Order: sequence, then C-alpha cells, then structure tokens
Amino acid sequence: MKTSARNAFRCTVAEVRQGAVNAEVILNLTDTVTLAATITEESIRDLGISPGQAVTALVKASFVMLATGEARPTVSARNRIPGTVAHREDGPVSCEITLDIGGGKVLTAVVTRDGADELKLQPGAPAWALFKASHVILAVD
Repeated sequence: MKTSARNAFRCTVAEVRQGAVNAEVILNLTDTVTLAATITEESIRDLGISPGQAVTALVKASFVMLATGEARPTVSARNRIPGTVAHREDGPVSCEITLDIGGGKVLTAVVTRDGADELKLQPGAPAWALFKASHVILAVD
C-alpha cells in the first residue's frame, strides 16, 4: 500500500467501543502509547475490526498540532502523544517536525515556521503531537 499520509503506523487493535453511528477504536501504537480512531460502525463491519487485529493507522502530517513541555496538555484532541523532536526541516512558510515517539517509531507534523519558532521546536526538545480521533484513517490487509 502506498499513501500520501506521512504517518503510517502498524498497530494492534486493543479495544472497540461501539456506538450508534460511530465507534472508537483504541490501538496499541507502542508498548506504552495508545492511539484512538473514530470510524463508522459500517467501517467496523466492512473492515472486520476486532481486538487483536493488526491494522495500519494513517494520519496526515498537516492534521498534527504540536505542543511543548513535559506535562500532558489539556486539550480536546483525543490523541496526545509524547515525543522528542528528532528533526526539524525549515521552509520559508512551514516546517516539518519529526518526533521520536519511542518503540522505534516517529511521527511527522507540518506546522508554520512562526509556530515552530514560537514553540522553540529544536532537536532534543520534548513535544506533544495532538490530533483528533476522527483524523485517523484505518486500513487492513
């Protein structure tokens, strides 16, 4: 599978929380970090999503917001993933920030250069990747 999403994570389904229209799928991203995806009940059925199943979670880099600091941010975004800035690539308007999130995985965000400068996002700095559960797309083999 080829995709334009910069973030493609191989995960295992930990839990499926059923709803009337949508379901929340909790995924084991690393040994210590989970990821939440909100998809329709129809997609749950069509993809055969169930606990223990391997899935690929896709998140576009432009969907990822960043925050700094050691403390877990208080925001409405369901996914708050801690990491360390591993790489920063500056463009005239935007920056690509790569976070090491542990477990041999990295997460990429594209943010404005002004925002990256204001947050002092430099290699080695602690940071949080923030994105909504509805921004996670699931794929199965």
